[in-house]
Amino acid sequence: VYVRTSLDPKQLMPLVRQKVRTLDANIPLYEMRSTEEQIDLSLRNERLIASLSSVFGLLATLLAVIGLYGVMAYTVARRTREIGIRMALGAIQGNVIWLVMKEVLVMVAIGVAMGLPLAIALSTIIRSQLYGLAPHDPQTLALSTITLVCVASLAGFIPALRASRVDPTRALRYE
Repeated sequence: VYVRTSLDPKQLMPLVRQKVRTLDANIPLYEMRSTEEQIDLSLRNERLIASLSSVFGLLATLLAVIGLYGVMAYTVARRTREIGIRMALGAIQGNVIWLVMKEVLVMVAIGVAMGLPLAIALSTIIRSQLYGLAPHDPQTLALSTITLVCVASLAGFIPALRASRVDPTRALRYE
């Protein structure tokens, strides 16, 4: 039974109980709740899944950043001698940073170029699970893409900055 009210539903529940008892005392009344409470209860599992998906998404992003950082740190370590020679020949710090960041940005561009169409294509599959969102929400896609690009660029910038601070004499002796 649904009762429409402009008052607070909690205030109206005792009155509804009393009215039902006057009509028929044998009708049991239990678990009276407002429509908002009923909707919250019915969406509990979906919200739990959404929260877990968010946590796993953040964990996946963290692992991707750590992986990108590791790859770039390894690449910089392998190119230490080359970077040292460039620094000895007069390369400025900004040029060395750009040398490493070009590789990072190429990887990020490839990831975005492959990931964005896949995300759009796969969003139609999960359309039924998106409550209150459009599957092709451009703001969400743009925000997530910008966030991933910034985080990946930061993960690559740290090894690039470290490479730009290489001492040329140590780098030339590095094996």
